[in-house]
Amino acid sequence: MARILALDYGTKRTGIAVTDELQIIASGLTTVATNELMSFLKHYISKEKVELFVVGEPKQMNYEASESEDSIAKFLKTLTKEFPAIPVKRIDERFTSKMAFQTMIDSGLKKKQRQDKALVDEISATIILQSYLYNPS
Repeated sequence: MARILALDYGTKRTGIAVTDELQIIASGLTTVATNELMSFLKHYISKEKVELFVVGEPKQMNYEASESEDSIAKFLKTLTKEFPAIPVKRIDERFTSKMAFQTMIDSGLKKKQRQDKALVDEISATIILQSYLYNPS
């Protein structure tokens, strides 16, 4: 089997999480500067089989698209053009940043460590991927 790669896309940074080859466990991979994301993905996919991208879909509380959806839509066009054989699944990402922050608290990370926004993005991507694994429909 191939891996599933999740992206918590942001205009500055993108958190990335990945499954194991059996698609059982979601783990944070890294956070990369968004302007370096495509080159990171090209390199990663040249070394690992990826069968699906799971990309966070930011929505407002009333289920309407958030302001950041425009930049994500542009990125998705580039992503599907670059990797046409890899489908993209969108997952509601509301509350993932809050859940990531709470996870950091529950893990016992010190206040200074919890201020690391890159780590929050990576954990958010992991939560997005876990959400997909629990409910892949």
